[in-house]
Amino acid sequence: MAELQELTQVIIKGNRAEAKRLTQAAIDAQVPARQVLDALVAGMDEVGRRFQRNEVFVPEMLIASRAMKEAMALLEPMLVKAGIKPEYIAVIGAVQGDLHDIGKNLVAMMWRGANFQVVDLGTNVPAEKFIAAVKEHRAQVVGLSSLLTTTMPAMQAKVKAIKDAGLGSLKVVVGGAPITQDFAKEIGADGFSPDAAGAVDLVRKLLAA
Repeated sequence: MAELQELTQVIIKGNRAEAKRLTQAAIDAQVPARQVLDALVAGMDEVGRRFQRNEVFVPEMLIASRAMKEAMALLEPMLVKAGIKPEYIAVIGAVQGDLHDIGKNLVAMMWRGANFQVVDLGTNVPAEKFIAAVKEHRAQVVGLSSLLTTTMPAMQAKVKAIKDAGLGSLKVVVGGAPITQDFAKEIGADGFSPDAAGAVDLVRKLLAA
């Protein structure tokens, strides 16, 4: 449907007014909510791919996410009515001792754009709070962020505590400027992404396996 293809394109461009107009037009035309959602998610997925290819940067990601957010605000009642739920539930936060949230916020934004329900615990989060949120929201994945090298030992302790809590098939993913794939493996995390766009693909692969 041409209108849905156009909706995908305006999300990529971050045109909030057009995103709202086209979403409302699709709702008025009684286009199935799933098809509208898929068009929105396709737009954010393409933004993620362009970010990974260095064709767009953080400002463009933020602009696209705002367009997505406004379109989703219109679509959400239709999704609820149709019984369509978020693909996954994710808990995210910066580990205890770290007050930086830019990277974490970008990951949360991209997860929401991929139709994940995101529970953002903010910064300076202790292991007990991560564990409680996972249990409360029945999350399938938890993301731990760290920007400071001094908080890397805290990340290791948090991963161990979460793993030891017996939360079933929960996946623990980590990221942040000082974090590497080798460090993630060393501390027992299930996955690592060097950027926010990659965090979407990472979770999809982990939870589909």
